[in-house]
Amino acid sequence: MTEELMSGRAAAGGWSRRGALRLGGGAALAALGLAAGVSPASAAVPSGKRFDLTKPSYDLFRHKQLHDVTVQQSFSFDNVNRRLFVAQLRGGQDGKLGNLCITRLDFSGNRLGWMHLNGFGHGVSFAAQGVGGDTYLWTEVEANANGYGKRLARFRWSSGTTLSASSSALTKYTPVSGATEHTCAIDPVNNRLLVRYHKDGAKHLALYTMAAAQSGNFGSPLAQLRQPSIPGTMQGYTVYGPYAYFMVGNAYSADNPSPGNTYLSTVDLNSGRIVQGPTFTKAGSTLTFREPEGLAVYRTAAGEPRLFLGFASGSAGDRRSNLFYKNALI
Repeated sequence: MTEELMSGRAAAGGWSRRGALRLGGGAALAALGLAAGVSPASAAVPSGKRFDLTKPSYDLFRHKQLHDVTVQQSFSFDNVNRRLFVAQLRGGQDGKLGNLCITRLDFSGNRLGWMHLNGFGHGVSFAAQGVGGDTYLWTEVEANANGYGKRLARFRWSSGTTLSASSSALTKYTPVSGATEHTCAIDPVNNRLLVRYHKDGAKHLALYTMAAAQSGNFGSPLAQLRQPSIPGTMQGYTVYGPYAYFMVGNAYSADNPSPGNTYLSTVDLNSGRIVQGPTFTKAGSTLTFREPEGLAVYRTAAGEPRLFLGFASGSAGDRRSNLFYKNALI
């Protein structure tokens, strides 16, 4: 299946009374997030449309094997070269070591390559940047005692290779002085990098042009703000235009049966406030296990922006990758 032949089968979205009650009601959650919104110290992101989280989701693929057997943690698209990359923690190893596996897939979910990254982090979120015919990955690096990366690293994708956190192939960055953790996500449409960092006991966001980030110029972000409160287990984030998107939820269990507790939220980077959500999603609700894992933005060759949602499925020792997307803008 080519990139332009993605399935249009809906994986219904919208609110679930049971899911809303499980988290205390959507209106209450939205009010909590809005009340906790903190206006950014600086904001100069041009206005733009946002994805409507209430609209249906559609399949890209389901039940695809990655290079390792663990759950996917996050994924990213190289929009220049039409490539897809998925991150996992390596199987059979202590997650606090921060040892990652990155799998390259085509848009039908076929495996095309892999890399191992030793001592990098948890794989919370990363960015794939197309430069000519090459892909450069931006990942967390230098795993701390909890297994999360203290800094960011940029390096060229090279299938079948292993990099350590001290490799000379890495260009390392510390976007925010004093931050104890850094991760990132890419807006491939507007060529920007969103950095999420932990400092002074809270999560913060900072948005940069890719040119500024690549040159190590983190002194003048387009926006910088404390992340508003978003209840639930954080499972992914991404950025498109002046909006950041977040996904929370947990795997199916006796306490969290189908259709689960996965919610999406949209944060305005200029105001620092939640403008939509938390919105319940049933994307991939028939999957086994179904743990929400990762968000990313992609624009098709025909010019359609898509917000992708990732889920892990399958049995322990044989977890699978599943991707869905939303394409309605408001």
